[in-house]
Amino acid sequence: MISPQDYVEQRINDQIGWYDHKSITNKRWFKRLRFAEIIAAATIPFLSGFADKSPSIKIAIGALGVFVAVIASLLGLLQLQVHWIEYRGTAESLKKEKFLFLTQTDPYDKADAFHLLVQRVEALLSKENTDWLQSMLKPSKADKPT
Repeated sequence: MISPQDYVEQRINDQIGWYDHKSITNKRWFKRLRFAEIIAAATIPFLSGFADKSPSIKIAIGALGVFVAVIASLLGLLQLQVHWIEYRGTAESLKKEKFLFLTQTDPYDKADAFHLLVQRVEALLSKENTDWLQSMLKPSKADKPT
């Protein structure tokens, strides 16, 4: 049998750390890719003004267009913004449950507080895992028959 202190330290804190780290990582990658996409897309019209003078500028414009398309596709495929927000939400929900339990605040002000904590935390984790699995199995708009 695991003690409440061990559960908080080994399960909840571990999961808060994991979700926090994944949220930060997804946020950073989303912002980096979006920034690169914006800069590349903004550069195309600028270079277009010089395209008639140089074939290499035409090639650069084409390459930037491909770059923008690849980044947009990656952002759609990887769903970094969605995962960043979902992971942050789960981390914050776990923190809330932990602090309500540690302060013995409703609903954790009763005799069966530890069992309630475990049920609620595991339900949060199960829901997050189920949501993630559903997002991985959901066909993309391109895969749907017309």
